[in-house]
Amino acid sequence: MSIRDEVREWLAGNWNPGMDRSEFRQQALGSGWLVPTWSERWFGKDLNAADAEVVGEEFERVGAPARADRNHLHARVIYELGSDELREQYLRDLLTDRVEGCLLYSEPGAGSDLASARTSAVREGDQWRVNGQKVWTSHAREADYGLLVARTNADKPKHTGITFFVLPMKQPGVEVRPITQITGDQHFNEVFLTDALVDDANRLGDVDAGWQTLMIALGYERLVMGARGVGSRASDPTYVGTGDDLIALAREHGVLDDSATAQSLADIYAARTAARLNAARYADEGRGLDPAAMSLGKLSMSAILHGTARVRRDIIGAATLLDERSDPPGEAEIANFFTLDAYFTSIGGGTDQIQRNILAERVLGLPKEADPSKSIPFREVPQ
Repeated sequence: MSIRDEVREWLAGNWNPGMDRSEFRQQALGSGWLVPTWSERWFGKDLNAADAEVVGEEFERVGAPARADRNHLHARVIYELGSDELREQYLRDLLTDRVEGCLLYSEPGAGSDLASARTSAVREGDQWRVNGQKVWTSHAREADYGLLVARTNADKPKHTGITFFVLPMKQPGVEVRPITQITGDQHFNEVFLTDALVDDANRLGDVDAGWQTLMIALGYERLVMGARGVGSRASDPTYVGTGDDLIALAREHGVLDDSATAQSLADIYAARTAARLNAARYADEGRGLDPAAMSLGKLSMSAILHGTARVRRDIIGAATLLDERSDPPGEAEIANFFTLDAYFTSIGGGTDQIQRNILAERVLGLPKEADPSKSIPFREVPQ
């Protein structure tokens, strides 16, 4: 039996569109299909990239949640970079939606340049005491833990004095303040850390070598954002991102035969297909984790989300000029949300400009921008 036939048979007996998704994830986890490329010890099937792609296609065909080995950022980081102790502690609950994480990376003075992070972690025996501030942190209010970048050695240059931790969020010393966005959502937050504690056992990678860990984790984030093609309301089926049917929308509004609309639709669907095939090509060549590949995928998806929002507005027409809110939201409100929320992908996980810099340096071979602060102790870098 082929992998495709095996997956179809399992889905036929275990999935229906109305079932609870957490319950389904539990079943899929036990079968190995939820994380097919992972080892059998950690809920997987040890499949290669091509076979795993078939699994994803079959799950998507029936509308089932799939490929957490590719699309679940936090689980992937802990599986790839964490100790067996951390995997045992977090993986099952992450994959079955029992716990949630956040990313404690960006700071008021360290956004695009994360190596300038000033949040400090000072070792005290088997623990680290953390002080500082993070910003633009998604899901911080709900999170059970955060992937934390902290400065552990200010006497080293900025890229070599950083350590990466898994910080418990539900503890004294962690204060979360929501930020209201232009969409009206409060998806992002400020996080203030005052003598927060994290065990050394919750460290990912070596002390002062967190930059390399962060680059891998950021690569996974870009890969997830590039593959999924959804914005900040990804869990709400009303806001389906690039999974929507623009052709049906154009037909509903009587503009499918309009030549300009047809050309715009063709451009968007071609871009979606090209992004998917390009990602599959990189994976087939064993280059799926190449930084340039991940940056290209994220940059492409950012452009697709902006383009999808523009086409949606054009199809719906003048109604999108009004800022009217209703429950449930109407087509114009949804289109306007997508227009504003497209910047979620353009900024989060590294801005479009940063992705272009990476491609310029790693693909085109252009020289890096000079940065004198890279070679001096971090404590000597002007604030």
